Amino acid sequence: MGVGPLVVEVLVTFVVAAVVLFHYGNWYRHHIVVTVAVLVAWYFSMLIVFILPLDVSNTIYQNCLPDVADTLKVQKLLPVTPSNLTNETSLLSDPLDDGTVTNISVTTVAPAPIPPPIPGCHKPWSFVPAGVFPVFWRVVYWTSQFLTWLILPLMQSYTKAGDFTFSTKLRSALIDNAIYYGSYLLIVGILLLYIALTNLELDGAKLRAIAASASNTWGLFWLVLLLGYGLVEVPRSIWHSASTLHTLHHAYFRAAKLSQEKAEANEHVSDLLQSMRALGGSIGLGHPLRSHMDVIENKVPSELLDRVRQHPTPDSPHADVPSEKALVRLHKQLIKALQNQRRVETQWGLLVENIAYLEDTHRNAVSHDTSFKHSTPPRRHYLISYVYTPTVEWLWRCRIRGYLLRSVAVCCALVSVAVVWSELTFFSTSPTISLFAVFVNLAKASYDYFTIEVISSLTMAYIALCAYSTLFKIRVLNLYYLAPHHQTDEYSLIFSGMMLCRLTPPMCLNFLSLIHMDSHVIKVHTDETHYTQIMGHMDVIKIISDGFNIYFPMMIVALCLATYYSLGSRLLSALGFQQFMSDDDLTSDLIEEGKTLVNRETRRRQRQEDNAARRREFAERFGGGESSASMYRSARQRAEELVRPIKREDSSESAHLELLGGSDNIADYSSHTTTSSLTLEDEMEAGRGSARISGFSGLAQYSRARTHKPDKGLFDDV
Repeated sequence: MGVGPLVVEVLVTFVVAAVVLFHYGNWYRHHIVVTVAVLVAWYFSMLIVFILPLDVSNTIYQNCLPDVADTLKVQKLLPVTPSNLTNETSLLSDPLDDGTVTNISVTTVAPAPIPPPIPGCHKPWSFVPAGVFPVFWRVVYWTSQFLTWLILPLMQSYTKAGDFTFSTKLRSALIDNAIYYGSYLLIVGILLLYIALTNLELDGAKLRAIAASASNTWGLFWLVLLLGYGLVEVPRSIWHSASTLHTLHHAYFRAAKLSQEKAEANEHVSDLLQSMRALGGSIGLGHPLRSHMDVIENKVPSELLDRVRQHPTPDSPHADVPSEKALVRLHKQLIKALQNQRRVETQWGLLVENIAYLEDTHRNAVSHDTSFKHSTPPRRHYLISYVYTPTVEWLWRCRIRGYLLRSVAVCCALVSVAVVWSELTFFSTSPTISLFAVFVNLAKASYDYFTIEVISSLTMAYIALCAYSTLFKIRVLNLYYLAPHHQTDEYSLIFSGMMLCRLTPPMCLNFLSLIHMDSHVIKVHTDETHYTQIMGHMDVIKIISDGFNIYFPMMIVALCLATYYSLGSRLLSALGFQQFMSDDDLTSDLIEEGKTLVNRETRRRQRQEDNAARRREFAERFGGGESSASMYRSARQRAEELVRPIKREDSSESAHLELLGGSDNIADYSSHTTTSSLTLEDEMEAGRGSARISGFSGLAQYSRARTHKPDKGLFDDV
């Protein structure tokens, strides 16, 4: 079939990487260079995982050909010689004329019987011509290594720099990476000194091998940490997700923590805006730093600027002597704070919707009625509603889904046990007790290439899932956090690309060790894939390589046990970083607090919907068109317009507002505005009918600020 399967997997991997990056990143706000660099890093890392099984099957086929050639040479190609002939003697009776019988001995020479040929050894369905894999692995491996060790660290520092020009940002990034690259030079110096003391001759191939060995050593230690957590947490999280009540309690817990985080983010932004106001008061229109201040103000949403300008200028030591360093520091902090505020607001809105979904599921699960009932009518296409009826929805969400997830969790747990056992035994070759090596050898004996690729693909995919899911869940304060729904900042995306490029090569070499296709680990001559021929073997630095086969699997087992008993979560809770634990009193308090907060938010949204419905009914009953209906719009109704999706092609904030729905910003606005819209609604509902026009004018100014078009971004026309 040629390179057809290879091309298909290359295209499918690109689609998967692009979809995942679109889910976490924001292509419309992030710089095109950052998006392309992260996409290449993620794509090449996933490409190694998907293509390596094809390399394994092709390697087995290439090693099968010499065996068959030798057999055919012995059986068919050699001429008939006395060495391979057999003599057979038989007696024949020959009657004579006198009636006597004489026995005649006749000897015949016949060739020896030919043994049956070796079965199989046909071309695999995914056969790739010779010469393709070496070029492919060179491009993928060295491009990813160049990105992770040189380009991405520099880009990471560049994105978080608060300077205002390209040259100053680049200078700050180089200074920020001085320690980073200095540590590299120190390690290289130590290695060169070690090589000089051992009298080892160096050439280009040996230098590349040393560099790959150092990179593998760094990646293997990180792989131990990530796999030790993921091999236990992935099956456990799937099992817990089958329980609606457990998932609901966890969502309440997250709501309590996210509400506190949202309040802290809003407070931090307010403090930075006050500092910006203080600096702006000292920088007039003709000031040399005015252009820098305009850049900072353009990063702030219009409604926040209007809110800050309503307050008097605070007293600040920066007001007398503004400096460029102060503006750079403020710019850097403000970018990070605004991104964090947008993220928590979006996550809050999505979490409230998810909790409403879980509450409906739990309510219907304990009900005797087999028809699913929603607290709010869902918005679906009529064709979907025709197929996905309330009865079908009840069966899926309340019955089938739970059993299916538990079955998947059990399967994942079994695979995790097999991975841990194989990690403990992959260096044992006589007998072979690594489970994955046994499975591959059985398929290799019958030259079943499809089974070999299926086993390799599933094993690699599960190991990558455990390692990558841990990487995507890690949160280091507010410096690194991969938030879904386009809420991840550039710094975190670049860091994830660096980690994937460093983790994937040693992870794949570890997989080759599990199936006994790395001769440098099992110390037995075996088949060599093109991957190991180009990238080297799973070698570590000689200084720490002694005993590696012992402490590497022991570390994975120790971390798996620590994760199973939640030792890390208990330690973080003891240090003040509260984690979700079912047997903890503080966790129960946070669950109740989160439930109260979500109920309050749900009632607030319900009041908005009821008020909007009453006003629409009033406008339809008394008529008068748009001009008449606009007279009765209260603050709440105009805020309701912000809850519905806002379609603005030229706004750089449209993607965030459509996800956020404006609910959190409106709540924050309602708590700070001088005119209380909730009081106005209460007066109208009680029949007092006295509407204060000043409240409407203030809200009109607020609505105009919300719909103000910011500066056009790079992708606004897309």
